[in-house]
Amino acid sequence: MKLRDRLKKLYPNKIQWILMTTFTVVSVSIMLILGVTLYVRFSGVFQGATIASTEQLMEQSATNLETYLSNMRQISDAIYYDTIREVDISSQNIGKEMNLLYEANKNNLVSIALYDRSGRLIAAEPIAQEKDNADVTSQSWFSLAISQPENLHFSTPHVQSLFDDTTGRYYWVISLSRSVDLTDGGVPKTGVLLVDMNYYTIMQMMTENNSLRTGQYYYLSDSDGKIIYHPHLMEIMSGKYEENSTAAAQYADGVYDETFLGIHRKVVVRTIGYTGWKLVSVIPYSTFSLGTLNIRYFVILVILLIAMTLMLVNRLIARRVSLPITRLNESVKAYEAGEKPSIYIGGSDEVRHLGHSIQASYEKIDDLMADIVRQQEEKRRNEIAALQSQINPHFLYNTLDSITWMIEGGKNDDAVYMISQLAKLLRISLSKGRNIISVQDEFRHAESYMNIQKVRYKDTFTVSFDLPDDVAQCCTIKLIIQPILENAIYYGVEGMDGDGEIIVKATRDGQDVSISISDNGTGMPEETAAMVLTDSNHVHKHGSGVGLVNVNNRIRLLFGEQYGLTVKSEPDEGTTVTIHIPAIPFTEENRVALESGKLPEMPAAPASQTEISEHEAESGSINRDKSEAMRSEGGNQ
Repeated sequence: MKLRDRLKKLYPNKIQWILMTTFTVVSVSIMLILGVTLYVRFSGVFQGATIASTEQLMEQSATNLETYLSNMRQISDAIYYDTIREVDISSQNIGKEMNLLYEANKNNLVSIALYDRSGRLIAAEPIAQEKDNADVTSQSWFSLAISQPENLHFSTPHVQSLFDDTTGRYYWVISLSRSVDLTDGGVPKTGVLLVDMNYYTIMQMMTENNSLRTGQYYYLSDSDGKIIYHPHLMEIMSGKYEENSTAAAQYADGVYDETFLGIHRKVVVRTIGYTGWKLVSVIPYSTFSLGTLNIRYFVILVILLIAMTLMLVNRLIARRVSLPITRLNESVKAYEAGEKPSIYIGGSDEVRHLGHSIQASYEKIDDLMADIVRQQEEKRRNEIAALQSQINPHFLYNTLDSITWMIEGGKNDDAVYMISQLAKLLRISLSKGRNIISVQDEFRHAESYMNIQKVRYKDTFTVSFDLPDDVAQCCTIKLIIQPILENAIYYGVEGMDGDGEIIVKATRDGQDVSISISDNGTGMPEETAAMVLTDSNHVHKHGSGVGLVNVNNRIRLLFGEQYGLTVKSEPDEGTTVTIHIPAIPFTEENRVALESGKLPEMPAAPASQTEISEHEAESGSINRDKSEAMRSEGGNQ
């Protein structure tokens, strides 16, 4: 409470406090974003420079290693191709040539030895005394040379344990072995040439790379991930240190992000020539952080100084801006409380303009709200009325002309039938000015329409109606089936010479009613069917022009977007248009509610739709194909 009271005394104007705080927060946020952006940018540059430097050093180291290994291979090639393949070991001594090569490269070599396939020593330099327990056939370098004679094989570092050394020293070596062809007493045989390279040479190369104390280090492994050199090699061999060398051995040359033993780090990999060895540099992210520590401190200091300056400047600006707004706010509150004061006009041009605008808005807002409500209600009524009013006068003219021809031709019975059907159609069309009728009346209207059309078309098609009892007394918008039947005639079965068939069927599914109008006419492609309900500019070559778009819009305006029409059609297979409406019982209360644009509460679905027997469904159907006996050519146009 004490802190709140102090703030109130220090900043009695709330808007001033908000403005100052907002300006300060925005300013500091911008500075923080700028600082973080600069820091990230500098860090990225430093990180990229570190990686580039590492790659350059690794490239140089890889070149040195490749040169060294290439020299060792050349020594092996020289012994094999210039000496071993040129002599018969049973009669000629190759020790002199081996000694010459050894002496020329003794700084990088420990020994050179030649064995036959059984592991018998043939020649060696510089030490020819083999240990008693030396079993070369069990050595990996020997078995690899025998099993894979086409390759040269480099081993991992190990202690040379084949020969006795008079000095008692033990040498760490990397063995280069290969299968060779020997001639022994004129008989060709297979042997193994061993060149033991001095491991110290490779260790010295790698130690130079690891001289920096930044946390970054380099190591060398073979293609299977076995360590050849590592700054912590002794700890790895004793199990006190681990390295992710197996995974690194599978990497292609490049830079990778990895997390090993909880440490996030960069790994740079370079493959060494034809050996398959991997030179790997490990750079922990802590190394990058150490390099950017000074940059971080500088950015933080700059941000703090700018933030303190902005807080002072923002306080002055906020006070100047907030006072006119506060007075304007007080006058608005008084107006909202029911008083009629003058809205405060003062301060900057923007605040004065705002005051004038608020004053004008209060004077007009009530009238505008009332106008909007009236306009929306009128617009909806006009939309439904406009759609409903689109009745086809062409059909009436054609029917009256047909009746005239019947009377003039003496076909009075046909004329009477046509007039009675037209009277039924018009009576339901008018429906005392009502827009909502029962599904049963809508079916009767559709039946009257089809009876007239069948006379006009001389029974060139058949029509059947199926209306179950549970659908007959549901509510619907009038005149929604007739336009679809009109399309079925003009675009479906017209011209089929008696083979046309139209089926009108109603079904109920829970709280929904579906009325399908199917024909076996010419049909239409799938893409055309998809446009039927959206192409409101389609020009009809026959009929009312009311079309499916009209019917669909009327249903959706009254019942909602989830209802309306669906169209399915295939060329030469016919078309099915299905009307979807809610199953609302036809009562006076529900009719009045729908006429006023309000949906009544939906009734519960029947207990079991499948329990309606076939007999009950048939008994509730509308009369099918009434009075087919009356036909005359006078009914045609």
